[in-house]
Amino acid sequence: MLLALGCALGLAGCAATSDGSKGGDSPADPSSLVGNPAPDFSVNPVSGSTGTMSLKGLHGNVVLVDFWGTFCEPCKKSFPKLQDLYAKYSAQGLRIVGVSEDEVDDKDKIPTFARTYGAKFAVAWDEDKAIARRYKPETMPSTFIIDRRGVVRFTHAGYHDGEEVQIQKEIEDLLGR
Repeated sequence: MLLALGCALGLAGCAATSDGSKGGDSPADPSSLVGNPAPDFSVNPVSGSTGTMSLKGLHGNVVLVDFWGTFCEPCKKSFPKLQDLYAKYSAQGLRIVGVSEDEVDDKDKIPTFARTYGAKFAVAWDEDKAIARRYKPETMPSTFIIDRRGVVRFTHAGYHDGEEVQIQKEIEDLLGR
């Protein structure tokens, strides 16, 4: 309840990350993933794509992995910005995977959220929080930008107005524009 209230106040990011465990095989600090191979994962998107997709299967593309939740007010601002980036750069090789960290009681809200905020990119649910345990997002939303070779190059914690300009520059650099 307090989490939802904090998010509703429009903080830069929502405090929920994952189940809080230290499991998985990635470092505890998400920024320490920068320069290292991105942890692989497989998901079944609930919107924006069909069939099982894996990060490994997206090799050769620039991939933006965004951890978010339907409860998160900043995520409502960031989703349209992500869609703008996807529309602008998908033809050049940008792929976006929105990974919902919603609890089971809220999983049915995920497709509606994606439609409401215009997401045409792949949106999936991290049902057992296994992906979050590997990436350790600090807040919602948290974004990881991965190069064509599968290496994490940039991370962003929370959403701040205007931040999409920096993310766009990072994507353009990785796409070789």
